[in-house]
Amino acid sequence: MREISLDRLRTLVSIADHGSFAEAARLLHLAPPTVSLHIAELEARVGAPLLTRKRGQVRPTAIGEALIERARRLLIDASQALDDVHRQVQGLSGRVRLGASTGAIAHLLPQALETLRRDHPGIDVQVAVLTSQETLSGLRQGTLDVGLIAMPQPPVAGLRIQAWRRDPVMAFLPSHWSSPARITPRWLAQQPLILNDASTRLSRQTMEWFAAAGAHPEPRIELNYNDAIKSLVAAGYGAALLPHEAAAPEPGPRVAMRPLRPALWRQLGVAHRAGDVERATRHVLEVLRGMAAQ
Repeated sequence: MREISLDRLRTLVSIADHGSFAEAARLLHLAPPTVSLHIAELEARVGAPLLTRKRGQVRPTAIGEALIERARRLLIDASQALDDVHRQVQGLSGRVRLGASTGAIAHLLPQALETLRRDHPGIDVQVAVLTSQETLSGLRQGTLDVGLIAMPQPPVAGLRIQAWRRDPVMAFLPSHWSSPARITPRWLAQQPLILNDASTRLSRQTMEWFAAAGAHPEPRIELNYNDAIKSLVAAGYGAALLPHEAAAPEPGPRVAMRPLRPALWRQLGVAHRAGDVERATRHVLEVLRGMAAQ
């Protein structure tokens, strides 16, 4: 069964609005026989007359009125759909699906979202809390557009992975502890510890940092929510190793932050699919790249 053409419906609506085949033809830039053919095709498709001609005036029949009412909505919806797509092509609106770990989401991503809301209010960023491997998998499968991932990563076919940020990992300690100015693996290994769980790149980095000094501590608890970890540190439950971004707020008075010796860094990258990138996604990438040195 053939679908009804929007062009035919547009012709019907124009005739109804202006009461004339000739005027509809003029306004739609169609030849008069073409307008007549459109109506004949619609009437054949519907199986009933849609227009009546009396005393030189063209009026819709009852069935024509019902179809015209629906046709107006369809034409408006089609026009709106094209406008929406055009805005996305221009980068004025669109949806960008982003995957990131809780560590990146804690302070870095809110800065990016605030900038996007100010500079590109029509872009909707949907955030998924994922590990780096889950994010890379989502990018490969097409369920994500941008990923913030732990570095380094091996090359992945079809993806572009670039270094993004390098932030120092610091020791977060209860402020009432007596601690050295710089925290070493051997000193910290003797304290109660709150660490990220083994599924994270940060956990592997910190365990390698301890192991290089011959230390193999057992944490009191492992979890992935940095704010929860800091709350436990403030309560005196233990010490933690967490990245500290330059723009992040300083910990409260119950938490002391100390540099490490040797230094340890959390490196993050930005990943997206190779090839043409939609403008909305491009805007998100530009904002993230602008935060690289902050």
